[in-house]
Amino acid sequence: MTETILITGGTGKFGRQFVEHFAGKGWQVLFTTTCQENAKSLIEEIGSGNCLIPFIVDFTKPQAVKETVAKIKKDGYVINHLINNARSLEFLQTDLLGQTRRDDFLAEYLIDVVVPYELSMALFNTQPHQLRTITNIGSQYGLVAANPALYEDYPRQSPIQYGVAKAALIHLTKELAVRFSGFDIRVNCIAYGGVSGRVDAGFEARYAQLNPSGRMLSEADLIGPLELLVSDRCKAINGQTIQADGGWTLW
Repeated sequence: MTETILITGGTGKFGRQFVEHFAGKGWQVLFTTTCQENAKSLIEEIGSGNCLIPFIVDFTKPQAVKETVAKIKKDGYVINHLINNARSLEFLQTDLLGQTRRDDFLAEYLIDVVVPYELSMALFNTQPHQLRTITNIGSQYGLVAANPALYEDYPRQSPIQYGVAKAALIHLTKELAVRFSGFDIRVNCIAYGGVSGRVDAGFEARYAQLNPSGRMLSEADLIGPLELLVSDRCKAINGQTIQADGGWTLW
C-alpha cells in the first residue's frame, strides 16, 4: 500500500528536501506552497513521473486550513503522515533596536503554532484511523536562547518571536502526543540546527566555533531524523523532540 504524506511549506529550503526524498521513495506526496510558480518549478525539478500533488494555500487566512483539508478529502486523498513545516520570513522583522512589533509576533506564532495545531486537529477529525504520524519542524532556538556571539548585529539579526514560537511548538508536540495516543498517532518534533547555504562565510565560521560538530548542517543532514520518525520501526518514540543540531544545545 502506497504511503501518503502531506508536507506544508513544500517549496522552501527544508520542504524541497522533504518532498524530493519521499517522492523518491515512491510515496504519494501532497505539499503546500503559497506560489504556483514555485510548485511548478519543484515538480519539474523532481520529475513529473513522481506522484506530486501541490496545494496553493496561504495559511495565514482564517479559513485556509479548513478549506485545504476539505479539498484533500474531496479529491480522495487519505493522509498517513503530516509534516508541519510551513514558514514565512516576512514575520521575522525587527526595528532598529532589535525589538518586534505585535503584528509580527502574532503572525509568527500563528504560522509556527496555531496552524500546525489546526491542521493536526482537522486531519484527526476527518480521518483519525488513517493518520499515523505528525512531525513538527522546530529549531534549536526552541530549546535554547540565541547566542549573541553568533551575530554581528544582535538582537536585530535574531528575532525573539522565532525562538518563542518554536518553544511553543515543542510543547504543542507533547500535548498532541497525549491527546492522540489512544488512536495510535505519534507526534514528534525535530529541532534542527542552522543549515548552510543562506548565510555568509563569516557567519558560518562563527557558527562552527560555537558548535561541537564544528560546522553547520548540510541539506543532506535534514532527511535522517524525519525518516526515523515516520518509520513504523519508531513506534517507541512519541511526544519527543529530536535535537538534530550537531550538538549546538549541548553547551
